[in-house]
Amino acid sequence: MTAVFQHTVLPPVDATSTLPRIAVALNRHDTVAVIASDGSQIALPDEIQDVLREVVNALSNGQAITVAPRDTILTTQQAADLLGVSRPTLVRLLEAGDIPFAKPGRHRRITLKDLIAYQSQIQISRRATIDAMTREAAQDDSFDTVNGFIQTR
Repeated sequence: MTAVFQHTVLPPVDATSTLPRIAVALNRHDTVAVIASDGSQIALPDEIQDVLREVVNALSNGQAITVAPRDTILTTQQAADLLGVSRPTLVRLLEAGDIPFAKPGRHRRITLKDLIAYQSQIQISRRATIDAMTREAAQDDSFDTVNGFIQTR
């Protein structure tokens, strides 16, 4: 495994300049093109427009953006930071087999794609749990009961 290129972009100091106009153009879902140095226009594929839309919207909201290929190799600390958990918690997830990892030497390494897959799996599981709880609450009228008392609307 080798580390690959990633690049972080901070929001521009003056985000009020052109970002709103770019966001409007991208959000209209019109065909967007770049103009080459010879004056020719090249239409951007929908996938690139989607990525640009997300980047521009995030930068407009003052958020930094990191562009990294899915096969980027992360340290345990980087992976823990992305998941919003402590490094020891991440290591427990790795050792439990919840997230694949490699150990090329003494240190564990995780690919970004495996971390994203884990996040998606957790989101699906959480949604299923919430849906089940909602169905159960609807069936036993828990929505109308708080601490054993029936609430009036």
